[in-house]
Amino acid sequence: MTQPAYDCKKPNIEVADILREHISDYLVEYRMPPEHYKVVYDILNCRTAYLGGHIEECDHCGTQRNAYNSCRNRHCPKCQTITKEKWLEARKAELLPVPYFHSVFTLSHVLNPVILCNKKVMLAILFKAVSETLLEFGANPENGLGGKLGFISLLHTWDQLLNDHFHLHCLVPGGALADDRNQWIRCENNFLFPIQALSPVFRGKYLYYMKKAYENNELVFPGKTAHMGTASGFKALVNSCYACEWVVYIKDSIDQPEYVLEYLARYTHRVAISNNRILSLEDGKVTFTYKNRDTGQTEQTTIDAVEFIRRFLLHVLPKGFMRIRHYGLFANRCKRENVLRCRELLGLSRELPEVVNQSVQEMMQKVTGKDITLCPWCGKGKMRPVCLIPKGSGPNGYNILHPSG
Repeated sequence: MTQPAYDCKKPNIEVADILREHISDYLVEYRMPPEHYKVVYDILNCRTAYLGGHIEECDHCGTQRNAYNSCRNRHCPKCQTITKEKWLEARKAELLPVPYFHSVFTLSHVLNPVILCNKKVMLAILFKAVSETLLEFGANPENGLGGKLGFISLLHTWDQLLNDHFHLHCLVPGGALADDRNQWIRCENNFLFPIQALSPVFRGKYLYYMKKAYENNELVFPGKTAHMGTASGFKALVNSCYACEWVVYIKDSIDQPEYVLEYLARYTHRVAISNNRILSLEDGKVTFTYKNRDTGQTEQTTIDAVEFIRRFLLHVLPKGFMRIRHYGLFANRCKRENVLRCRELLGLSRELPEVVNQSVQEMMQKVTGKDITLCPWCGKGKMRPVCLIPKGSGPNGYNILHPSG
């Protein structure tokens, strides 16, 4: 006998639930720019009947369930798993049999108000300053290498409490390709670069390009940042940045190449908070977990729902802004030939490993260890698509954002 249809299981509370109940309260206190509106609209509609989908039926017991389409917005907590797995699968071919170093470059929090008003310019400068710093250190033989580095940079804009915290994660192979391309120069003694030397160079480059942007009128200083836009205010801002040390951190090397992608997966395609960290939404307050960096323990915090939404939207990036970038040996225009040459010098075949195109079911099996096609009712049959759910079959997120029409 056919069982009634039911929706796929989801966490008790999601970001979408918080937006659905409290975005109207947020709009009373804050204006929402177009890029924020698009993110909220997509998350509200994600995996709902409005985006359509299909009905699946078990070929053993006849149970049916609704499977709705995703919004595919990169800021949506529900839409990054498959994108991440596809990206990581493509990176396998680029792995080299050398230790990898994870370095983190963090901007001074003094700059946070200016960055929030100028994300596209200020975050592009972050990528530029970090990449130039690493490439110059790699090219200088006095730093132990004297060749061309290759690395991947990943932008994060948050801390565990969803506050603004702008930093780049960089994954760097432990070595460089010599200028004549005839030698792979290995890092000595499992050591990349001294952070005491990296930090002031990174800071100097960032502030140099920020001053150039200011002189070219590329920065805006609205509202509470207006005083920083004056000649004296901007000079004071720069001086305060020079007066403090900027945090650069290089973690211990990852010696096994097979662990590199597993490690990288922790940082790619992440959003500010995942749904599984949200514990409850009660009386207009959100409780979620976070990792206390001082103690290493997982703890809980509770904040107003409006404040939660404000913090979540802090991390929306400008349209088209790339948060994962490749540099040096891994720059897109010459990556394949550089990787082939490095493999050859390291004693590997010049043929790149084949990238296996996995289905969504195969990827989810790998990530979760579960077969998503297995019937959740009887545990024996397979769920097969039987009919489509047309787009527009359910409420539109527009009506939540504009309740009066």
